[in-house]
Amino acid sequence: MKIKLAKTENIHFIGIGGIGMSGLAIIMRSMGFKIQGSDISTGKNIDRLKRHKIKVLIGHKKIHVLGSTIIVISSAIKKNNPELLEAKKRKLPIFKRGEMLGHIVSLKKNIVVSGSHGKTTTTSLISSIFNSTNIDPTIINGGVLNSDGNSARLGKSDWCIVEADESDGSFLDLPVSYSIVNNIDKEHLDHYGSIENLKNNFKKFIEKTPSFGKCFICLDDDINREVVKQIKTKNILTYGLKLNSNFRIKNIKRDKNLSKFDIMISIPGQKNNKIRNLVIPLLGLHNIRNATAAIAVAYSIGISNKMIKNGLKSFKGVQRRFNYVFKYKNSIFIDDYAHHPTEIYSVLEGVKSVYKDEKIYCVFQPHRISRLNTLKSKFVKCFEEADFVLLCPVYKAGENLKLNFVYKNFAKEIIKFSNVKLIMIRNQEELSKFVKHNIYGNNLVIGMGAGSISNWMRMLPKNLNENR
Repeated sequence: MKIKLAKTENIHFIGIGGIGMSGLAIIMRSMGFKIQGSDISTGKNIDRLKRHKIKVLIGHKKIHVLGSTIIVISSAIKKNNPELLEAKKRKLPIFKRGEMLGHIVSLKKNIVVSGSHGKTTTTSLISSIFNSTNIDPTIINGGVLNSDGNSARLGKSDWCIVEADESDGSFLDLPVSYSIVNNIDKEHLDHYGSIENLKNNFKKFIEKTPSFGKCFICLDDDINREVVKQIKTKNILTYGLKLNSNFRIKNIKRDKNLSKFDIMISIPGQKNNKIRNLVIPLLGLHNIRNATAAIAVAYSIGISNKMIKNGLKSFKGVQRRFNYVFKYKNSIFIDDYAHHPTEIYSVLEGVKSVYKDEKIYCVFQPHRISRLNTLKSKFVKCFEEADFVLLCPVYKAGENLKLNFVYKNFAKEIIKFSNVKLIMIRNQEELSKFVKHNIYGNNLVIGMGAGSISNWMRMLPKNLNENR
């Protein structure tokens, strides 16, 4: 059901501090809506909201919804949340973040980026290409673009580049003009129950692409190839390293600061084409694939090869995606969001392919007990490109679940199956002490995880200085 929002509405976001919620709030504020929200604590996203003159209330209290006419809730909000209960009592219209996002972007021509991994980077790369043109798109991303300092921006054109969230199925609420499926992996099975249900939802997403649009699917992904065979719609184009990809990656060259490659283009009914000497300031095959998805959609809507190349080469990156933090005793420290085995392996593979003389230290903080329980067998094998793993306690993200195995045995299995050295770190202080006494020379130290590990890495310079 479509709704029209009057700008006299007072829209209250419960859980406004999340990256997706804050981005949507900024967009709607920029469109002229009255926006406020609440969250349990402050943080960088809250600071960004306040810079956009959005009122943020800390804590969840039923009094916060007084005067509100519409409620938007994050998928993280529990059913017993006092603000949600009060909104129901007052019979206020309540929308999930994905529903509201769908209503807002229905006014635009949308490029919707989906997949288990790489969505944020792909969305950001497309945005960078658009920024090299005179098109000013609306951007709604799952990470903060370094070029803008925000995860969302209201553009003047009728184009919208949006990252789709499949974690709760809400990506099916988004209207699509062009779409991308990077990959499909065993992720968010707490919501879907099985990989088959996850695949079926992605099929529905792909089949939503209208006849005048296109869905771009990576053929290098095993599950993607299964799904493609079952799709009845004809408006699909593929990309990847596979020989039969419509946008085929060739001639890859990699070094510590960038990746170079060519794209061979073969589309039915069109003359074969090629784009040579593409450069991205990113490491890893996974990022070459992400860039190829961005190239494919940009090429298909008519952006010139020159602008595509300029947009990619000038890409400024995304916060928490292989970001340099500091240098200590000749060792480089990096912050990265990787928290799924596939992501961890992809980052480490990309690093090892170019940092051949350095030792690779991976400081890993598992995120969510449910993910660790489901993917334990994959986690123990994903660190093989590292030399040393510093294993931190699990960041529970509010989950009150039992870990179905002994954590020390998990550490031993990582040593065995990934063939790495490992030490268990109990807290931030122990990490600082280990770095101070053990890290020196030409090393690369990468903090990985979706929890508090980013703050741990960014506090290291201060902690090391205090412990001298």
